[in-house]
Amino acid sequence: MITEIATLRIDSAKSADFEAAVAAAATYFKADAGCHGMSLEKVIEEPGVYNLRVLWETVEAHTVGFRDSDNFQQWRALAGPFFIEPPKVVHCETVGNYF
Repeated sequence: MITEIATLRIDSAKSADFEAAVAAAATYFKADAGCHGMSLEKVIEEPGVYNLRVLWETVEAHTVGFRDSDNFQQWRALAGPFFIEPPKVVHCETVGNYF
């Protein structure tokens, strides 16, 4: 299992609308066979900064399967207009669960 962490920067005055857009877009992630979950976290210390965390079967399930799909286009149509800079995306693999 791979975790995508996308750091998203938006105008903090539009936070409620952005959060609603991401909630609406969850349907498109859920519809993708390679996606196993998603969550949105608000960064407390930086207004307007969020981390989108998505669980993928593989990196390719995200970078090829999802990004080349209509589901990705729908996600970007909903959330993309809020971005004030391109998202910063990394993929992580858990190497230990300690408690």
